[in-house]
Amino acid sequence: MARAVLITGGNIAGVKERMHRAQELINNRAGVVMRCSHRYESKSWGFEAAPFSNQILVVDTDLSPEELLQTVQTIEVELGRDRAAEQAEKAATGAAYSSRPIDIDILFYDDCVVDTPDLKIPHPLLHVRDFVLAPLCEIMRDYRHPVLGKTIGELREELGEEQK
Repeated sequence: MARAVLITGGNIAGVKERMHRAQELINNRAGVVMRCSHRYESKSWGFEAAPFSNQILVVDTDLSPEELLQTVQTIEVELGRDRAAEQAEKAATGAAYSSRPIDIDILFYDDCVVDTPDLKIPHPLLHVRDFVLAPLCEIMRDYRHPVLGKTIGELREELGEEQK
């Protein structure tokens, strides 16, 4: 049994309901959701759009990291995520990111480091994103990042005010 840390989120109408449904589906298909943070609202990161809602889920899973990725991506599609439409929007606007109805990312998988073309764990940008660090701090402030060697609390403290 492994402990995975996921973040769910989105910024298109109905996101709170989709996040709730994502949590149910993760609990049914990926493993038991042991803890979850409150939902946090934040400005879009890397592009101009409606605010995002995000929540951290801590999941006990028997799935491998790759199986977990496949499972959460299937859940995203079932809940309305269309990666092709997102790519088209990014191409049209030149932005690196786009709005989405649901997004589920794997932040940590035990203390494992995974670096494949399809999967990077720990998530490579989590330490520079307050919308990730704020809810992480709520439920696992003292967890030590397996690559950076700092706690989640320390990583959040290092963010400049302009990044919060």
